[in-house]
Amino acid sequence: MLMSLDQFVFGLDTLAYDALQRQTRWKHRNTSRVGARDAFQFLGPGDETISLTGVVTPEMTATGDLSALQDLRDMADEGEAYVLVDGAGYVYGAFVVEMMGENQTYHDQDGIPRKVEFTIGLTRVPDTQLSEQEQGEAEE
Repeated sequence: MLMSLDQFVFGLDTLAYDALQRQTRWKHRNTSRVGARDAFQFLGPGDETISLTGVVTPEMTATGDLSALQDLRDMADEGEAYVLVDGAGYVYGAFVVEMMGENQTYHDQDGIPRKVEFTIGLTRVPDTQLSEQEQGEAEE
């Protein structure tokens, strides 16, 4: 297991990403001052995004499953936050699937691609958003 987004597991038999790019921002506000540099005040954490890129080639190298892309799209359609955990057990926090991109090539006679390059964009949301969803499910 490379990483899991709730119950979806990134791996060789589902979606193995080649690269993980993580960007974290912090909020600082500035105030202009006469004759001096601006004063800055730290306001706390800002946006955090993770981008996963990879290639699915199930017919050529027996890695990946095209249906896994649809599984992730279905999760994104729910609009819910999911816990993101890597294979070593590090918990990144609660994330939503904000974007998915595909580049399909080498189609067979039925139009099924033999190679799909993908990009998945995840954005961190407050962990409380995750617990609110879990509480709502428990009440149902």
